[in-house]
Amino acid sequence: MKKTVFYFIILLAVLITGCKKEPTFTYVPDNTPYDIKECLNELKYKKDVKKDKIDKIVVYKSKKKLYAYKDGKIVKEFPISLGKNGLNGHKIERGDYRTPEGTYKIVRKKCDPRLYRNLLISYPNKQDCIKCKAVGKDPGGLVTIHGQPKWNATGVGDAYTLQHDWTEGCIALPNSGMEFLWESVELGVTIEIHA
Repeated sequence: MKKTVFYFIILLAVLITGCKKEPTFTYVPDNTPYDIKECLNELKYKKDVKKDKIDKIVVYKSKKKLYAYKDGKIVKEFPISLGKNGLNGHKIERGDYRTPEGTYKIVRKKCDPRLYRNLLISYPNKQDCIKCKAVGKDPGGLVTIHGQPKWNATGVGDAYTLQHDWTEGCIALPNSGMEFLWESVELGVTIEIHA
């Protein structure tokens, strides 16, 4: 019972904090597969391995699916969670909990002490900025594809987290899917996000 309450409190903290802040790069010691020190070392030292790379990511928000493509063919499919208001249209402003729609690029791989690995997308793009400026809104930013929160590092809570939209606008998938994308995605890969 205490463990369940603990996990609920952690999930509540993740729901409140979400993805909006730039993470600090600090080591969080524990014995789970979630190891930020290892992640940072990969970013610093790992050379691009000659491995099958994907050339496009496509997200369908209504299907709650992310598809990885290579040469026009789907090579992997993953279930996803979205922003808490992710199905209510395109992101309009910072703090609206919507997941953007449009065509973007993967611009950075980053490590986070709360969420398992991140691929930063190029939201807001020029069109997003023009639209938001026209209505006096701040488009926000730091929208990523990321894995699960630290409490779900082993995937024990995937059935729960993937049934709910809980991010602040990011796209969350199982850590196994995030590992695949981390290894297969190079910077500059296109991501299309559809309603």
